[in-house]
Amino acid sequence: MRADIVVIGAGIIGAACAWRLAERGLKVVVIERGSPAGGSTGRSVAGVRHQFGNETNILLARESIAEYAAMPESGYRAEGYLMLVPHAGWERHRAAVELQRRLGVPTRRLTPQEAQAHVPFVPDGLGGCSHCALDGRVDAHSLTSEYVRRARSQGALFLLDTPVTGIRRRQGHWEVSHPTGRVEAPLLLNAAGAWSGGIGTLAGLDIPVWPARRMVFTTAPLKLPRPVPMVFDLASGVYLRSEGERLILGRADPRDTGWREGMDWDWLEPTLEAALGRFPWLEAAALDRRASWWGYYELTPDEEPIVGRLPGAEGWINACGFSGHGVMQAAAIGRVVAQLAVGETPFIDLSPLRYERFAEGDGIGPDIQV
Repeated sequence: MRADIVVIGAGIIGAACAWRLAERGLKVVVIERGSPAGGSTGRSVAGVRHQFGNETNILLARESIAEYAAMPESGYRAEGYLMLVPHAGWERHRAAVELQRRLGVPTRRLTPQEAQAHVPFVPDGLGGCSHCALDGRVDAHSLTSEYVRRARSQGALFLLDTPVTGIRRRQGHWEVSHPTGRVEAPLLLNAAGAWSGGIGTLAGLDIPVWPARRMVFTTAPLKLPRPVPMVFDLASGVYLRSEGERLILGRADPRDTGWREGMDWDWLEPTLEAALGRFPWLEAAALDRRASWWGYYELTPDEEPIVGRLPGAEGWINACGFSGHGVMQAAAIGRVVAQLAVGETPFIDLSPLRYERFAEGDGIGPDIQV
């Protein structure tokens, strides 16, 4: 089978890219080891936010959320994000808020006392807070399904439940093998999420992306006076928000990397201990173990994505390593990848996300990682 580009992965990044590529008139074949949104996308908490600390991430999020807001199928709900920032990080966070505002994002600085209007918390150790009313969440399953539908309507072919078994560069094109055949194309897009490093290995390439397991703990139904927006305590790393009558909460375990599966119930106690220090009213909540779940982040050395053409591998394009921000940025990534594929200059400067930054040491640096 021949195509203009083969896309590996049908999570939200791969699906959004497939639509935009097919929209440009390219013959697109997508190979997915499972089902659309069946990996990290479908197990995310599907939050979307503008509150980043550098221009590239802010613009990717701004353009993506604007697209979701215009798509009824996305399930976009502007419920807001509230950031609780410790003293040590407040000056840097204030600068990030000012950058967001210069780029048209209506983020507001709040005192810890003002922020109590959104959710009660212990203000000890905080230098300030920020809130953006346009932040919120989407339905990641429905959104990915809509991108798949749009891609198919433009002629894209999806090979689902089809693992990639081999990749090689041959006579000016990429040859991607799978159990029932192969796809040949001059361009290849690596959008395999947490599996992107392994896809690179199949081609003899070093793509520094690896999986990290994340737990999402869910409470039993609670009687709360009002819904809780997405709240991040940047001091402890705890996040929580309402999910109907329940709350979901979590906290990254930096040691939990690699292909580990299932719930890590040992991580519940340190997560709750950190959460109760900031939100003591959580003590009244009961946990619903059956409703809790886990999924994978796709991490890179600096926890920023790798987007763009790969040096030394003609026709290879990466869109991977989003470190928990794939849903937030997928719509814009679809557009910039399509521009790259047809030889145009992307409408957002992707140079801070290029692969070469790891050797050159000049990436965008650490951002607000939540």
